[in-house]
Amino acid sequence: MRILDVWIARHVVGGALLALAVLLSLSAVVGFVEELDAVGRGRYGIGGALEYVLLTMPRYAVVLFPLASVIGALIGLGTLAVSHELAVVRAAGVSVVRTLGSVLSGAVVLMVVAVVVGEVVAPFCERLAQSRRAVALGEAQSEETGYWIREGRRFINAVRVQPGDAVEEMYIYDIDPDGSLRTMTHTTRAQYRDGAWRFESVRSSEISADGVVTRSIPDVVWETRLRPDLVRLSSARLESLSGRALMRYIDYLRENRLDTAEYELALWMKVVYPLATGVMIVLAVPLVLGRLGDSGIGQRILVGCLIAVTFHVVNQVSGKMGIVYGLNPALSAFAPTLLFLAVGVWLLRRVR
Repeated sequence: MRILDVWIARHVVGGALLALAVLLSLSAVVGFVEELDAVGRGRYGIGGALEYVLLTMPRYAVVLFPLASVIGALIGLGTLAVSHELAVVRAAGVSVVRTLGSVLSGAVVLMVVAVVVGEVVAPFCERLAQSRRAVALGEAQSEETGYWIREGRRFINAVRVQPGDAVEEMYIYDIDPDGSLRTMTHTTRAQYRDGAWRFESVRSSEISADGVVTRSIPDVVWETRLRPDLVRLSSARLESLSGRALMRYIDYLRENRLDTAEYELALWMKVVYPLATGVMIVLAVPLVLGRLGDSGIGQRILVGCLIAVTFHVVNQVSGKMGIVYGLNPALSAFAPTLLFLAVGVWLLRRVR
């Protein structure tokens, strides 16, 4: 039976990786075309755009794993069904449940790959991609209003986050318990060294009933719990963060009594996507052993795409609804996967 497990698992894994390669290739082409708008600015050329697109592919791979898995499983198992090899296996007395076990052995391999890519490869490549792109363009990573971080009654606005442990243009607002602004501090550059922030060209304004007192200071050392990694986490894409980084940032937000729903949802999605990969493969088994056994490869790919797209839409809607209506993030993340698993089990029970 071990030979049977390896034989079926090889077809499932091979089909899924082939489907993933095709989907990533399409994503790379679209991403490269979008990056052409930035080519020519600073030192950002065709080579830099190509490097950036390739480094962002692991992030796309995490999201595309469920889609590639169901398509690959349908292709791999469908090929065995069309060649009547699965029919021989069934005629030899191998049950549907036993066949599912062989398929799941391949699903476990894909789930492990998904975890490694999502937790190790994607975060590293995404940081490297954003950093190199920013350096080539000659600009810092920022949004129109910068990045806002709260620490107790202090609000920090990091306008331009530079590669490395530096920020250009940082504003710090200290708020009194009654909600009034007490001090506003501005620095043209903040560099994190030796466990503290070093401010350059500082301008501090203290507000009181008597008026506003402004002071200019060349250099200031600011000791705080706010580290550069937390600044980067606040400016990073949620889908590019590792589970460990998300947990660290969630702890920081809870300490400062800030809303963590969006980050908790992203954390649970990190858990769900590898499991969804396995569920999509489980769903492919009854489809191949049932109605799609004699179908052509085009029809199987179409069915796989429809299933995966439906799952993706339901998954996104469930997550957004969870945030809007204040539902438990774990429930919002797991609900679509459990729903599709229930459908897969129901279809398996109908296979004879």
